[in-house]
Amino acid sequence: MHIGYARLSTLDQNLNLQLDALSNVGCERIVQEKITGTKLARPQLHEAIEYAQTNNVIVV
Repeated sequence: MHIGYARLSTLDQNLNLQLDALSNVGCERIVQEKITGTKLARPQLHEAIEYAQTNNVIVV
C-alpha cells in the first residue's frame, strides 16, 4: 500500500496539486497537513508512519 503525505506551510496555499500527484502514483490513503516548516511536530506525518505496516510505502 502507498500512503501519501501532503503538507502546506501556509493556510492560503492549496493542496490540490499535491493530492492529484499522490493519487496518480497510487496512494490509497492520503494524510494532509497545513503547518509551517519550522514546526518540528507534524501530527499527520506521525499518524501516517504509525498507520504504515511492513512493505507499505510513504510518498511525500
